[in-house]
Amino acid sequence: MKYDITVIGSGPGGYVAAIRAAQLGFKVAIIEKYDTLGGTCLNVGCIPSKALLDSSEHYHNAKEKFTEHGIDLENLSVNMSQMIKRKGEVVSQTCKGINFLMDKNKIDVHHGHGSFIDKNTIKITDKEGKHKEIQTAKTIIATGSKPIVPAAFNYDKKRVITSTEALNIDKLPKKMVIIGAGVIGLELGSVFARLGTSVEVVEYMDRIIAGMDKDCSKELMRSLKKLGIKFHLKHEVTTVKATSKTVTVNYKKRDSEDEQSIKADYCLVAIGRKAYTDGLGLDNVGIATDKRGKIEVDEHLQTNVEGIYAIGDVTHGAMLAHKAEEEGVFVAEYMAGQKPHIDYNLIPGVVYTWPEVASVGKTEEQLKDSGITYKSGRFPFKALGRARASMDTEGMVKILTDANTDEVLGVHIVGARAADMIAEAVVAMEYRASAEDISRMSHAHPTYTEAIKEAALAATGNRPLHI
Repeated sequence: MKYDITVIGSGPGGYVAAIRAAQLGFKVAIIEKYDTLGGTCLNVGCIPSKALLDSSEHYHNAKEKFTEHGIDLENLSVNMSQMIKRKGEVVSQTCKGINFLMDKNKIDVHHGHGSFIDKNTIKITDKEGKHKEIQTAKTIIATGSKPIVPAAFNYDKKRVITSTEALNIDKLPKKMVIIGAGVIGLELGSVFARLGTSVEVVEYMDRIIAGMDKDCSKELMRSLKKLGIKFHLKHEVTTVKATSKTVTVNYKKRDSEDEQSIKADYCLVAIGRKAYTDGLGLDNVGIATDKRGKIEVDEHLQTNVEGIYAIGDVTHGAMLAHKAEEEGVFVAEYMAGQKPHIDYNLIPGVVYTWPEVASVGKTEEQLKDSGITYKSGRFPFKALGRARASMDTEGMVKILTDANTDEVLGVHIVGARAADMIAEAVVAMEYRASAEDISRMSHAHPTYTEAIKEAALAATGNRPLHI
């Protein structure tokens, strides 16, 4: 079999690249080592975690807010096995949707482990060890990433787990320790905390979600503490030891040798992810990687081997599904002779806790470090009529603008539906809008997005209307 383009990996980057390439008239194949398409995101990442986040939020609201809304319930309880079952159904439906899209676009799907024999020949080895070869003019590597788990943590997939195993816990644990206060750890930690698990987080840095704006970190930590989550910041984990029923995590302050310990039902390791290139045969074609194993690419996302491209988590940049999708479309269009463009500064980041956190552009710390003179405008959710009506008053919108031109340089939101609201900021910044532009736009009342308008007003001479 001979193809114009072969995509290795069927996550958001891979399957979107395949679809766009097929739309442009290429004969396309996609290779996936697992039985289902969709990669980490659809199977053990974005989609299942959001299903559990929504389920846990429904329970939390029923327990904490329904009475105030005038809704009385009796015998409220968590049916964890049903939550996991529903999550599985959501995943199954979504993965089947990808199968449909492959058929619709006449993309050949090959299940098995893909590896390079040479630049134009790829071997596909199935679960039984049988293999076949296909020929391809060009290749897109979209093999994604996997969790980082140091050997000292004794990862056993039973008591010491990653997000993959955490998504399948069908009996609510009494206590959980999470190593790492990044997006994955906090999202899953909030799931279990809302359901009633005692959660403690050990983080090496001095704040949570350290890559986002510092004010977002403060706002989210305040909300998560209200859920009962306990944080140990500026601490490092020394050892993790598990028995058949418990796990003990030893940790210490960064500047101390005095160890402390936490005993729990599970230890969730969420300290980051690394590029997954195992068994790809990169050496066979001479593809370069950096010291962290990420594939080196040029401005067109092409590797040092002509005709072989790499996208998503396997390359540099934020490990985000939508970043991988943009890169998939970019590469397909570039191969077709078009002139696509990606502005990496305008790819939003989201934390799907509740309240949600969403951010695009520069943080205040980045502007300070760059010596850029800026203005800042803020508006709290508690001043919104819509937020008071829904009892979602935690959070704020913060807009950063160039002090000389008023161009919006960064937007940072903590609050209800922040994940959806951030799109307004992306659109505005894509067209290089000023805070004045946003403040002059009519925002429907009552809505959460009025907070964006008010923050823009605050950034243009401190003139918000409702505070």
